[in-house]
Amino acid sequence: MDARRVKQKVSAGFKMRGLILRPESSRFLLRVLESVTEADLEEVLERILDAVEKQPLGSSMVELSVLEAAVQDCSQSCDETIDNVFNIIGAFDVPRFIFSTERKKFVPISMTNHPVPKLCGQSRDKAELFRERYTILQQRTHRHELFTPPVIGSAPDEGRNKFQLKTVEALLGSTAKVGEVIVLGMITQLKEFHSGLYTESCFVLAEGWYEDSVFHINAFGFPPTEPSSFTRAYYGNINFFGGPSSTAVKASAKLKQLEEENEDAMFVIVSDVWLDRVEVLEKIQTMFSGYSAMPPTCFIFCGNFSSAPYGRHQLRTLKESFKALADLICEYPSIHKSSRFVFVPGPEDPGPGTVLPRPPLAEHITEEFRQRVPFSVFTTNPCRVQYCSQEMVVIREDLVNKMCRNCVRLPSSNLDIPSHFVKTILSQGHLTPLPLYVCPVHWPYDYALRVYPVPDVIVFADKYDPFNVCNTDCLCINPGSFSRSGFSFKVYYPSNRTVEDSKLQGL
Repeated sequence: MDARRVKQKVSAGFKMRGLILRPESSRFLLRVLESVTEADLEEVLERILDAVEKQPLGSSMVELSVLEAAVQDCSQSCDETIDNVFNIIGAFDVPRFIFSTERKKFVPISMTNHPVPKLCGQSRDKAELFRERYTILQQRTHRHELFTPPVIGSAPDEGRNKFQLKTVEALLGSTAKVGEVIVLGMITQLKEFHSGLYTESCFVLAEGWYEDSVFHINAFGFPPTEPSSFTRAYYGNINFFGGPSSTAVKASAKLKQLEEENEDAMFVIVSDVWLDRVEVLEKIQTMFSGYSAMPPTCFIFCGNFSSAPYGRHQLRTLKESFKALADLICEYPSIHKSSRFVFVPGPEDPGPGTVLPRPPLAEHITEEFRQRVPFSVFTTNPCRVQYCSQEMVVIREDLVNKMCRNCVRLPSSNLDIPSHFVKTILSQGHLTPLPLYVCPVHWPYDYALRVYPVPDVIVFADKYDPFNVCNTDCLCINPGSFSRSGFSFKVYYPSNRTVEDSKLQGL
């Protein structure tokens, strides 16, 4: 096709979207489109334009770097390598995106005036923590079908089922009575309840009327959840999750195919692995013996790794315990060569206090183990695991008990606490929607505890009774305490997204 006609089509296409190409960007795109036939040109150009609009644009002028990223997004399915099949992402390696209210997009922190996160935050970081939690829930709620305005020309009845989300500032600026108001905000005291575990620092949608500087609430509930597919349809293939891939692995047809074809892949998830107990090591040996014929893809071992509280002798004991575990693994060559081992520290393991995210166990404790078991990763708490096109978040914290203890009022259906708990976490879009004095976090790294977009799997390694709950296309798993609950654990099969309850008691 004539280069001049291609240039005209490119220029016209970008102008229709309100965009202007820089000269170097135009030359790059023309080189990319040289091999495209005339019949496919319009389709390819539309895909590139869509990808450009999903990039964090600073202005209507399209820079070369933005265009290169957009073209890479379009061709990502052809460029995947085996390196992207399995990755562990520590909490301190999670990319940080800030929601821009002006652009209605998430932009990398490098494109904002926010400083690079440091472990010891400042007062600004504490304020930003709650502001960002609120902004994420607000933009998600605005997209829900109950809060989107009716389409022009739609039936009159459709508008009656819609609601308008107001801000507190809008109410403060009103002098007259305002009826049928819904506000999103963080609450401290409650009386009427929907399903969920309502604690201080949770964000809720409150419905009522505003009069004489008082907001009278009739009802409230949690912000609606949003499936990952909806979020990605709106924001494109931004890699919120982290890892080596420049775009979200969800967009990869090749990784999805690998995931479905590998039906034997499985993740063994164990929590409270007390390595200083002889009976625990014996059960782990039984587990390895059973899996030696068909080694799992990964063993995820969560702390605490010692039954005794942290003391001056624990470091030496812990090193000896990991040496004993390495001896066990080496007894089964098939597992030693094929399986990966991921270790997530518990709240009572050696480390700098109980503030989340927690760094990995110290290298001098794990050095000998890592030399003998090369496919082992000692990571942060929480951490993220990417397998093919699936995203998994793992956190070791006794959250269920903390949430129940700090509830203003427990739900009437006490027998279904796991469902209430999962709904609360996904509605809040955060792993620890608790007051900071109950569950402290490093202020600048609060974003690493987000569960937005919703991952495929969340592992809540908790001493509460084991459970499996599916909500918003997210499978939430608690393996329970291996050492306390009769040596129970969970096995997850990624190919069909099923969980198997397992127990070694009596074996």
